[in-house]
Amino acid sequence: IVSAATFLPSILSYSSFALVSYSRRLGGDEVPGGVGRRGGECRAVVPERAGQGHRPAAVPARRRLPLGPLPRFRGEVPQQPDARSPASCRRQGRRLCLDDLQGGLRRRDQARGLHEQFRSQTEGERAGIYGANCPEWIISMEACNALGVCCVPLYDTLGANAVEFITCHAELLIAFVEEKKIGELLKTCHATSKYLKTIVSFGGVTNDQKEEAKNHGLSIFSWEEFLITGGGEPVDLPEKKKSDICTIMYTSGTTGDPKGVMISNESLLINLAGADSVVQSIGEAFDQDDVYLSYLPLAHVFDRMFEEVFISHGSRIGFWRGDVKLLVDDIAALRPTVFCAVPRVLDRIYSGLTTKISAGGILKKTLFNLGYKMKLDSMKKGIKHEKASPFFDKLVFSKVKERLGGKIRIIVSGGAPLAVAVEEFLRVVTCAHVVQGYGLTETCAGSFAAIPNEFSMAGTVGPPVPHIDVRLESVSEMGYDALASIPRGEVCVKGSVLFSGYYKREDLTQEVLTDGWFHTGDVGEWQPNGALKIIDRKKNIFKLSQGEYVAVENLENIYGVLPEIDSIWVYGNSFESFLIAVINPNQQALENWAGQNGVTGSLAELCENAKTKEHFIAELAKAAKEKKLKGFEFVRAVHLDAVPFDMERDLITPTYKKKRPQMLKYYQGAIDALYKSSK
Repeated sequence: IVSAATFLPSILSYSSFALVSYSRRLGGDEVPGGVGRRGGECRAVVPERAGQGHRPAAVPARRRLPLGPLPRFRGEVPQQPDARSPASCRRQGRRLCLDDLQGGLRRRDQARGLHEQFRSQTEGERAGIYGANCPEWIISMEACNALGVCCVPLYDTLGANAVEFITCHAELLIAFVEEKKIGELLKTCHATSKYLKTIVSFGGVTNDQKEEAKNHGLSIFSWEEFLITGGGEPVDLPEKKKSDICTIMYTSGTTGDPKGVMISNESLLINLAGADSVVQSIGEAFDQDDVYLSYLPLAHVFDRMFEEVFISHGSRIGFWRGDVKLLVDDIAALRPTVFCAVPRVLDRIYSGLTTKISAGGILKKTLFNLGYKMKLDSMKKGIKHEKASPFFDKLVFSKVKERLGGKIRIIVSGGAPLAVAVEEFLRVVTCAHVVQGYGLTETCAGSFAAIPNEFSMAGTVGPPVPHIDVRLESVSEMGYDALASIPRGEVCVKGSVLFSGYYKREDLTQEVLTDGWFHTGDVGEWQPNGALKIIDRKKNIFKLSQGEYVAVENLENIYGVLPEIDSIWVYGNSFESFLIAVINPNQQALENWAGQNGVTGSLAELCENAKTKEHFIAELAKAAKEKKLKGFEFVRAVHLDAVPFDMERDLITPTYKKKRPQMLKYYQGAIDALYKSSK
């Protein structure tokens, strides 16, 4: 497999392009026009602690990060012909094992064939990749990088309508497609064949598919057929520029049509170097011994950037089996050293672990609770996790770590806010660095990253990364003042890492970019330690009939950590005075409660039971009181749905973000009934 950044920066020499990286900041100077922070300043300021006033933090000397061919693939392959390629989690009988791709790196002659096919295309053309994570996905992406072809990924969960929109909007010339998705793509050919000329399957192609493609004037190849089309001669790679568009990533979109976010070579490379800098700032480093589990969609910038990072270091990547119920088993089998997740996945792991602990005997629970309290107290005093409680790490928490493969040293959470309770729990029991980050597709993923050994940063996204400037902008209609003693406002980001605009949508680009500042739409609050906490979303706020504003995401984060709840959507009608919620209950927790309280029935019947609903309302009220929520923030009525929020009903995006307008439409009948019965 061709290494990331081998091709993209091949003409960006040390002299023509290098990133100067400084130590990360805990504080920051003001950025004109608002209260802001600069990432990577030469001097860091730590806010006043224990009456000591401000003091400069130690700053290492500057270092230049070369952005040339990082892994030097073309030189490494002949020297390391037997180097390990990415691994796949597969079933062999009843035993899950790792199956190295046979001769993956030795198939460079076939890779040249892929490159040769691209040489006949015009530089700057766009190629789509449509399918689930797999080695062929990566090979296709890196071939695009090599030839200066703009890569346009499509979520494997997209239906024909969305595929048709993106194919036509991006004017895709060629598409690399998962074998089982070919039929979905062929459904769009009546509209897309105007642009699309070639389809390449990740696997085989049936005769019927060949015939249908031919009828639409398309060429279609199996993976093996396509790889040998170019012969075995070396390929001269075209020169690429920093400003060239490397990829167009279509946001999944919670409303309306997806937007094509254009990301340049420069943005991607700066982000890769920034990721290394952040990891080094916590005393770690990525290298060829790292193992990464690929399960988050590669069509999303979060996973895409991390896989580029690990490929650039020659690390190994394993691919999951595609079933979220088997994810923990896949983790245990692959034994990754770094694990990236969205909060929903970590919430599931948290719920599973806490349920298992609760089901243990009195002795085990007592021992766990004692060890947990002692280690948590030590970590809150500033002791690093590996030194906080070696005794209980070995006696108790090593078993939790082993359940996750036994080798995880870094857990990264992104995509949405991670609940403080979940973050603290994982910091203690996994014996690993837990880093919560923040970024958007438009900022090429990570813009902030919390420092794991700074326990006061739990619940925050940490300080800015070295390569950006950040400021908060007041949102007066929501009562957020960026110049108040506790600065709150919309998070705005500036820097070379930003996207180059929305493809064919200059109007939307101008809406979010002002004088080089990208307006994220997220509301943040600067913490005394220099970290940022995401507290709201400009659009995810509504007013109840009594005039009170409700920040719904904050409430969902508070209620969503209850072990009885897998997912929750909180809603309030502006003509009503109270909140309601739709909940996906945790099946095991609900069945345990039902057994203890004499309530019988299937999961669907339990969800309809009035006693069950009263139980959930009581648990929500208990959580609200513990968090000292205001009266109007309590949930007064609930609808329990035994079927999890899913993409099939268009209720969530591929990254598990709620599509609120669609949820409102889908559950409108239940909502009306809740308000009517609660009056």
